[in-house]
Amino acid sequence: MKKIAVFASGNGSNFQVIAEEFPVEFVFSDHRDAYVLERADKLGVLSYAFELKEFENKADYEAALVELLEEHQIDLVCLAGYMKIVGATLLETYEGRIINIHPAYLPEFPGVHGIEDAWNAGVTESGVTIHWVDSGVDTGKVIQQVRVPRLADDTRKSFEERIHATEYQLYPAVLESLGAEKR
Repeated sequence: MKKIAVFASGNGSNFQVIAEEFPVEFVFSDHRDAYVLERADKLGVLSYAFELKEFENKADYEAALVELLEEHQIDLVCLAGYMKIVGATLLETYEGRIINIHPAYLPEFPGVHGIEDAWNAGVTESGVTIHWVDSGVDTGKVIQQVRVPRLADDTRKSFEERIHATEYQLYPAVLESLGAEKR
């Protein structure tokens, strides 16, 4: 059975969807006050949190992450709203074992504001992408993508809600396709 860890920086809604369907070894947040840690507690999932500013540099921060992943013998890291760019230290050890979900149809609208950028560009559709993490920003090999139309009566909020609903369907499907066993 694949051992999964989820990295999240904030709310943790994608983490919750994953943890409700798959056994998650632990969740990590780079913010000690992130709501994802409360979600983990309610679901009985082990959680860890530490922040980059607590370390000398990013390499030391990521070395601590690698140590945590190795200690738990993690096979697959799922980024779910993890708002840090994965650096060389983590990639050296875990490249090919880290996936990310992005709220746009890559390569369209990479970066932090995928939904907002798509909305402001006035596109007729955007989407959701799950991809392997590489040294770029949202540039890794695509695993799966789904288009999400922008409807005539959409508000930014309703468009965003449909994109998130699509994420909640796509992440479990991709995990299953990668050999993760359901609960």
